[in-house]
Amino acid sequence: NEPFAVLLGDDLIDPRDPLLARMVRVREERGGSVIALMEVEPSQIHLYGCAAVEATEDGDVVKVTGLVEKPEPSDAPSNYAVIGRYVLDPHVFEVLRGTEPGRGGEIQLTDALQQLAADEKIGGPVHGVVFKGRRYDTGDRGDYLRAIVRLACEREDLGPDFRTWLHRYVTEEM
Repeated sequence: NEPFAVLLGDDLIDPRDPLLARMVRVREERGGSVIALMEVEPSQIHLYGCAAVEATEDGDVVKVTGLVEKPEPSDAPSNYAVIGRYVLDPHVFEVLRGTEPGRGGEIQLTDALQQLAADEKIGGPVHGVVFKGRRYDTGDRGDYLRAIVRLACEREDLGPDFRTWLHRYVTEEM
């Protein structure tokens, strides 16, 4: 019966970019549910849930007016993709209980959030925080490898030795 956060494991957000803390503040100020959004190239929107939005007085916060799970680019209401961070109102469970399986034959959180966005009386509004920081989608094999290399290079305990090895590998063995 309290708001809670959901962090999808295949979305890594660099800890230097405090996305979740910002989302919690937006939830405390505005109520309802808060989702993380990121602008993507229109050709990539079919890989994500997509939000229809309205601007607010805060530059990084939008009001979500609708959601579509993995739309074709021509059907997408925007290029704002839903990424793996949510601060949800507990009423989402009531909505999920009544949500029919959607895309892929699965019950989609996007569909439940669409209902919350369409009827604020259920569990408050849905807002999005537009994230512009460092994010790695480890569901994509290439992005997974880039995340491992970048994060390893930046660690104080691994970075120096790993960067030396990586440099040698790239210059001598490639």
